Amino acid sequence: MTRRRWIADEVSGNQAALVGAHAAHLAVVLRARVGQCFDIATGGALRSGRITSVTPERVEFELGEEIPASGTANISLLLAIFKFDRMEWAIEKCTELGVARIMPVISRRTDAHLVAASEKRVERWRRLSRQAAEQSRRSAPPEIAAPTKLSEALSLQAPLRIVLAESEARTLLRDVVKPGATDCGIVLAVGPEGGWVEDELQSFQQAGWISASLGNTILRAETAAMAATAIVASVLYSL
Repeated sequence: MTRRRWIADEVSGNQAALVGAHAAHLAVVLRARVGQCFDIATGGALRSGRITSVTPERVEFELGEEIPASGTANISLLLAIFKFDRMEWAIEKCTELGVARIMPVISRRTDAHLVAASEKRVERWRRLSRQAAEQSRRSAPPEIAAPTKLSEALSLQAPLRIVLAESEARTLLRDVVKPGATDCGIVLAVGPEGGWVEDELQSFQQAGWISASLGNTILRAETAAMAATAIVASVLYSL
């Protein structure tokens, strides 16, 4: 049976711990007990861990041998901020699909009240991505940056930078990514509901980004983010 995986909150030598709500879920909801073994991601490695102490506030582990861990594709997701419930769905599912980092971006069509509230949502987004990472047996959650303006995000450097655009009629996303290029840094830019406005697309073009499409259908922002991530990951590992 596959052992459940946890991402440690604290690590010191051969000791690790979960704390706070993280510990409460294991101790109270899952009724953990001393002696149980789990896989523990420590940031630098994945190791076996045996519970040595359990309280609702803190679960401590003694760490054992290192366990081979599969890596994730080097995909960054530049995600225009949209309605939080649907955006959280996108963050959770894109974490499961393997994105390495997520950058929330303030676009022209991002509602003002979402911009004002977005800074306070970052910790929630990180907590959700951490839970999704554990559920999908990742060794670490994606990095989630603080919200930034699109003008600042355009200068993000990577070997391949792709903006998804409904107006793109010739180039499909799957044709831009090369199979097997798992070490190549790829950035995907996904717009808000209604898509990027024309001058934003021009700014992407001027900054050297490649424009690509997911096809003829118009997708919701969260669907586009998940579909794009799945397509890129599928192409990267198709060899």
